[in-house]
Amino acid sequence: MNAAIRAVVRTGVYHGREVYGIYRGYEGMIEGDIVPMNKRDVGNIIHRGGTVLKTARSERFRTPEGRKTAYEAIQAKKIDGLIVIGGDGSFTGGKLFHEEYGIPIIGVPGTIDNDLYGTDYTIGFDTAVNTAVEALDRIRDTADSHNRLFLVEVMGRDTGYIALNTGIASGAGAILIPESSVDLDLLMKHLEKSGKHKKLFSLIVVAEGNENGNAQQLANEIRLRFPDYDTKVTIIGHLQRGGSPSALDRLIASRMGFTAVESLLKGHSSMMVGIQNNQTQLVSFDDAINKSKVIDANLLKMADILSL
Repeated sequence: MNAAIRAVVRTGVYHGREVYGIYRGYEGMIEGDIVPMNKRDVGNIIHRGGTVLKTARSERFRTPEGRKTAYEAIQAKKIDGLIVIGGDGSFTGGKLFHEEYGIPIIGVPGTIDNDLYGTDYTIGFDTAVNTAVEALDRIRDTADSHNRLFLVEVMGRDTGYIALNTGIASGAGAILIPESSVDLDLLMKHLEKSGKHKKLFSLIVVAEGNENGNAQQLANEIRLRFPDYDTKVTIIGHLQRGGSPSALDRLIASRMGFTAVESLLKGHSSMMVGIQNNQTQLVSFDDAINKSKVIDANLLKMADILSL
């Protein structure tokens, strides 16, 4: 997100505009926590994880009174356009704010889940996958050395993009995600077959929202059926949300921040900046919020074949 903030500020300044940073999102807007930003303010932040502007959920912005207070706060600063970095919740709030007060708003997709319709990548996804893959590479050393079976749980309460990409990139023996139901009996037969050949595959990647259970629940089931297996669980958790962003994330965020400013200046509003086939595209908030992004069936097929 810092790379996007940097791009927004410097592109806005290039076009002769005054640029402000709003701390803690909509909550900070309500409280008037708004400061001017110039090129120097965003120097040396592109390599930092998280966001220098901080973030927060805002229940007050869900209310008409909260949005009215927010509008008054930006009016006091003579702000006539907003760029919002976030997911469908942030875009839903932005869409409603535009409809009520006419403030032009462009969205930049920032979520590690990569689940927003209309963009191939969201900010943070590539870094989260790289973090998870690095963790699995380290876990594999222990798994192979001690002939242990590791179930590694990654983030993905509703979607399996992180798990699927992590599993393929790390050579996992199985990948369990919310979008694709895995027959547990088939998985157990695969484990049994591997055990007989003394060639136990060592890694199973599980999205936290997998419908057959999380990593701990699945490990308990495996221990019941295969008590001789040395089955372990690792939950990567919030490690995936931090750390220095990958080069791809920095590039994507910079392109999106730049395009967001250019789009505002051209008069666009209630649109999200997406990247499709390596080209920046504008997608309506309605589509980004209401349409579902479908997991690539070819990736699922490939994952199954490569894990045999």
